[in-house]
Amino acid sequence: MPQTYRGSCHCGRVSFELEGELKYAIECNCSICRRKGALWHGTADANLRILSDESDLQLYQFNTMTAKHYSCRHCGISPFSRPRLDPSVWVVNIRCLDGVDLASLPVHTFDGEHWEEAARALRGG
Repeated sequence: MPQTYRGSCHCGRVSFELEGELKYAIECNCSICRRKGALWHGTADANLRILSDESDLQLYQFNTMTAKHYSCRHCGISPFSRPRLDPSVWVVNIRCLDGVDLASLPVHTFDGEHWEEAARALRGG
């Protein structure tokens, strides 16, 4: 059943709401996600509402410059990104959501270390 989750960075300056149903988390082992330790949930653009002033966000891009990785410019926590796989959607760091029992969610892996092959497999070809 869809519900509204509230989330934030560590210092609270970046706050947001996610509308949806959390059935699983995605763990990516690419160079940035592995270092962040993020667990992701993908969602449509309309399901993420950034509640804070966007000037508190910092954008980081690398390699193909397709993905957009956002973090709080004050505490450095990364609450959401626009993924390279589909930059029209968001991935939300479930670890930044309030009241989510991470142990209750199955974790699916995405082999971002071998991104091209993993993306091809996910897209079915």
